[in-house]
Amino acid sequence: MDLWDALNGRLFCRVTHAWPSAGNQVRLLKDGPETYAAWLEAIGRAEQFVDLEVYIFQEDSTGAEFAQALLAAVARGVRCRVLYDWLGCLTRTSRTFWQGLRNGGVEVRGYNPPHPAHPLRWISRDHRKVLCVDGVLAFTGGLCIGHDWAGDPMKRIPPWRDTAIELRGPAVAHIGAAFEDSWGAAHEGQKQVTMPPLPAFAQESVSGLDVSVIAGVPDSMGLYRLEQLVAEIVERSLWLTDGYFVATTAYVRALSGAARAGVDVRLLVPGSSDLPLVGAFSKSAYRPLLEAGVRVFEWNGPMVHAKTAVADGCWTRIGSSNSNLASWITNRELDVTIKSHDLARQMEEMFEKDITNSTEVVLTRGVSGLRRPVVSSPRAQAAEKKAQRLFSGAIGLSSTLAASFTKRRVLGTEEALVLLSGSAGLTLLGVVVLLWPHVFAWLFSIAMIAPGIALLLRALRLWRSGFRDLDR
Repeated sequence: MDLWDALNGRLFCRVTHAWPSAGNQVRLLKDGPETYAAWLEAIGRAEQFVDLEVYIFQEDSTGAEFAQALLAAVARGVRCRVLYDWLGCLTRTSRTFWQGLRNGGVEVRGYNPPHPAHPLRWISRDHRKVLCVDGVLAFTGGLCIGHDWAGDPMKRIPPWRDTAIELRGPAVAHIGAAFEDSWGAAHEGQKQVTMPPLPAFAQESVSGLDVSVIAGVPDSMGLYRLEQLVAEIVERSLWLTDGYFVATTAYVRALSGAARAGVDVRLLVPGSSDLPLVGAFSKSAYRPLLEAGVRVFEWNGPMVHAKTAVADGCWTRIGSSNSNLASWITNRELDVTIKSHDLARQMEEMFEKDITNSTEVVLTRGVSGLRRPVVSSPRAQAAEKKAQRLFSGAIGLSSTLAASFTKRRVLGTEEALVLLSGSAGLTLLGVVVLLWPHVFAWLFSIAMIAPGIALLLRALRLWRSGFRDLDR
């Protein structure tokens, strides 16, 4: 029994709340230029409607190209709807840009802006990247809309490394239903909506691929449970690419357990992240993974932003979810899993090509167990310290040169950056409290009073609704 057979069935549905379907056609898309060309072509050919749900819709030349495509579609009589994330676009897109789309006939909604009655609701974000056209074609993956994913060939700036997928077949209707769910939630201003009912598991057998659409909503944790399950039952290989890998202890243990059991577990992450602190937390998980036998690779390009997995040469996951708590617990995400040996082979070939442009992170054995000669005189001690500094510098230089030639990097003190960040934050907070105690007291009071008032208003509304029900 292969991995897909082990996952298939009611167990998969209960774990993920996914929509399974058979008879789908898929096409793998790599990076922004290839994906954007497919998106723009689909919008250009739309006849009935275009639904676009995206975390970032940046107001730059790339965003302008998509805006013009949407406005042209509206001019042809096509209904176009755009759902963007309020926080994701906060500093990237102006109100003028959105108003220009609205004036041209595009329906635009922003997901989850701040609300005084719900001071903590902003934590939930719409992190999905979805394009649906005419109910027959859908795209999803890790790409937002912006120049980072387009690159600049004239300046020799490559696009961010990312992955998307094009789908035709029954799965398109499921992705469309997921969009409708988000569109309604944005209108109602809800943190989350009720999970849709599971579809009937029995499916008619038709030609094409088995695809499951996992439409994650806050607190569902379906993909988190699935990722742990896959790590537990995989038999031969599990290759992961993740832009913001900050895994829980449980997931790190699941990956480590698979590696210790002989599974070829590999992880591709950014060498330099656009969010340095996230990158530091990601590096803090390297050591237990490496000690268990997981191979970790850091991308040498500007940024690897893909969120993919391929397992046992038959199972693929592509979508918007990162391996971190934000994606697993608080965000709206959308991922698809596909049963296909051919697609899995394409994914493995793409992964192997990616690691040729990556540096492998390795552990080195310490020398603390070696006996050192006793140094007695101050002159000898000073000479030894100087030699140690020279030796450390030579080790650092040799490590850098070795990494450039061997594509390997020895894991050093990256974990210290996480501790340093925590130390700096706590120290800064302590200084602020000491220097401006009244200001801190006011801020703390506001932070407590605002949710307290919000809870009071909710209680009053519930109280009044209860009395209205009794009157009836």
